[in-house]
Amino acid sequence: MRTNPIPEFKSPLQQRLQSRYAQWLWRLHTRKFPVLKRAIDLLAVIPALLVLSPLFALVALAIWLQDRGPVLFWQKRVGRFGQEFDFPKFRSMRTDAEAVRAALLAANQHGSQGVTFKMKRDPRITAVGRWIRRTSIDELPQLWCVLKGQMSLVGPRPPLPAEVARYTMAERERLSVTPGLTCIWQVSGRSEIPFPQQVQMDIAYIQRQTVGNDIKLIAKTLPAVVRGRGAY
Repeated sequence: MRTNPIPEFKSPLQQRLQSRYAQWLWRLHTRKFPVLKRAIDLLAVIPALLVLSPLFALVALAIWLQDRGPVLFWQKRVGRFGQEFDFPKFRSMRTDAEAVRAALLAANQHGSQGVTFKMKRDPRITAVGRWIRRTSIDELPQLWCVLKGQMSLVGPRPPLPAEVARYTMAERERLSVTPGLTCIWQVSGRSEIPFPQQVQMDIAYIQRQTVGNDIKLIAKTLPAVVRGRGAY
């Protein structure tokens, strides 16, 4: 004759401990990816900054010799949850580039009313600037932002505040994660990818974030840089 099992008795203390243990497991599960992602960032960026320092010095000298202007170009960019931060690049344009930008809007590769501005033969780009853009060397100072935790190696590219001001609510989902140096559309055509498709790719990345996917995107970045597709 089958009898019903006697339910296990748990004291209030045991119940509290079990609840706290379950909460700890859940926190570990939800925080594991960010912790691993940050560890990968630091393990890659610290040696990279040391190894690339001679290249940084040569590029800085070439930029300065060309027109005696500043070596770095600083912008405000928008990071996770709309937090703005200072975003450096090696200067690849004339010193008056921002002042003449409005006159070039009609030639925007993403449309004159587009959220983002891209121009294949931008007259503001200097000779040195064309080379460092083609090789993506102009982006390397952003390794400092990765070291500070403002950016990650992989994630949606950080937009300008003026671009974010024109975002729809759906497009603002891009701001739910830490921005990155590389992303899906960066290795798939860069500036040749229309803005709506960039958003779709970024949201697809956010919804499927794993360490394995990040490593795959990092591995695809160097070949994409060598091909130079959309690098302007």
